[in-house]
Amino acid sequence: MHDFVFSIFPNENFVDLGLYQYGWEQCEPAHSFGPASRNHYLFHYVLSGDGTLMADNSTGTTQTYRIKSGQGFLIFPGQITTYISSHNTPWDYIWIEFDGLRVREAMELAGLSVDSPVYHARYKDLREEMKNEMLHIIQHKDASPFHLIGHLYLFLDYLVRSAAPIRTPKRSKLRDFYIKEACSFIELNFQNDISVEDIAKNCGLNRSYFGKIFRDAVGKSPQEFLLNYRMVKAAELLKLTNFSVADVGNAVGYPNALHFSRAFKNVYGVSPRAWRNQNGRPA
Repeated sequence: MHDFVFSIFPNENFVDLGLYQYGWEQCEPAHSFGPASRNHYLFHYVLSGDGTLMADNSTGTTQTYRIKSGQGFLIFPGQITTYISSHNTPWDYIWIEFDGLRVREAMELAGLSVDSPVYHARYKDLREEMKNEMLHIIQHKDASPFHLIGHLYLFLDYLVRSAAPIRTPKRSKLRDFYIKEACSFIELNFQNDISVEDIAKNCGLNRSYFGKIFRDAVGKSPQEFLLNYRMVKAAELLKLTNFSVADVGNAVGYPNALHFSRAFKNVYGVSPRAWRNQNGRPA
């Protein structure tokens, strides 16, 4: 018997920690997915059964991991993976797809990386709390976005605290300051014609060094982060207002409507007009 629950989070306006999709599945024997890559972090927790994960590591070599009940596995953005449920004792697992500014740091604390993607709990009580937070999100898909994001924060906290080894992230207070300054500058000026050089200049850094520390901290280049931030704001305007597509583009820093439509489609996979139609706002 194959049972499956799947939900998509309807709100993409959370930058520090965002939720994308989540669900539960009682896999069929030898059920497989992949090879494929994801745009965000995807964490599976195994309730029962066992199976195999094949994942590319940092050198591009495919590694194989056996994952059983009480363990989990994390798929990183852009990482190519295939996972296969056991034929005799297939997986029963839950999953959450998430992303955000602080996720990379949290994964470092949890000891999870592309070279070490398997979750092992050090503290069983905290592991149970983590599982309960995942189940709460899955079972309350109609709750408010703030409610679900609150439980996503609790999930991430229990994930980090239950995992071993717990590592101290290699970050400096000064670098934290620069990243916060950059994000604040983007939040205040995304609607203007700003460049990465403008952001770096606001932080008092040269562009090359700024780009390096930003990518190390956030996991995206400044250009990618600015683009994603603008498109999140654009999606919000498309959903909540009657502005024309051209006016929405202009409001997020794209005076050229064609350039805006191309940028939006690169992020969301559909045109702004199509996205609006799919999300309940008439064109």
